[in-house]
Amino acid sequence: MAIHSHKDLVVWQKSMFLAEKCYELSSQFPTTERYRLTDQLLRAAISVPANIAEGHARSSRRDYARMLWIARGSLAEAETHILLASRVGHVTMDTCKPALDLIDEISRMLNAMVGRLNETEETR
Repeated sequence: MAIHSHKDLVVWQKSMFLAEKCYELSSQFPTTERYRLTDQLLRAAISVPANIAEGHARSSRRDYARMLWIARGSLAEAETHILLASRVGHVTMDTCKPALDLIDEISRMLNAMVGRLNETEETR
């Protein structure tokens, strides 16, 4: 399948699914977390597919790779917020596991994409 849009990228699709999962998880947080952990988690999760999309729209491979690294940073931030939510008792680890597994998968995909972009850049 040809990639015509960022929406064709499996990593973007999985990142969108992760953002949905984070909305589901954060709905279980107490209302006192609305302007704290909930907002932080959702901003980080939403940033992942947004940065993938922005990178795909960039004109150079170097810019694309940089945006993917930013997405990976947001991914690590979302993971940290999820782990903290579990540690303070807002959700259980069993509840978090699907999102954490998805984070691991997306992280590997982003690493591979950046590697391919850098290889291509170096051979020019």
